[in-house]
Amino acid sequence: MKREMGLARCGLACCLCAQNDVCGGCGEGDAPEKSWCENRRCSIEKNIARCADCETLCKKGMFEKAKPYAFTLFLKRYGEEELLNCLERNEQNGIVYHRDGIIGDYDGFGDAEAVIAFIKTGKR
Repeated sequence: MKREMGLARCGLACCLCAQNDVCGGCGEGDAPEKSWCENRRCSIEKNIARCADCETLCKKGMFEKAKPYAFTLFLKRYGEEELLNCLERNEQNGIVYHRDGIIGDYDGFGDAEAVIAFIKTGKR
C-alpha cells in the first residue's frame, strides 16, 4: 500500500491502485479518467477536495456503482484515517484491491452497505 497516494476525489483507493506507479491520481495527477470523470468535475466546480465533503449524496457518475459510493459513504461516516487503516489491514490479510484489471475483492457486492461492512471487517 502506498498510503501517501491517499484517495481519489470519489473516495476510491489510489493508495492501492495497480496503476499508482504511472498515475498521480485525479487531484493534481495525470489519471487517465480525469478528463471525463463527472465526479471529479463536480467536486472541482463545488471547490471541494472530494465528494465525501459534499452536502449532497448523489448517485451520478462513479456513484452508480456500489464500490465508489461505499467508499465515499465510509469517508463521510468514519473519515480518511479510518478508511486507510481498514484498507491497510485488509491488504495485510490478503484482500486485493485490483485482482483482475480494475476488479478486485471490493467489487461484486450488491449495495454500498455490504461494501462498507467488508471494508470494516474484511469478511464477506
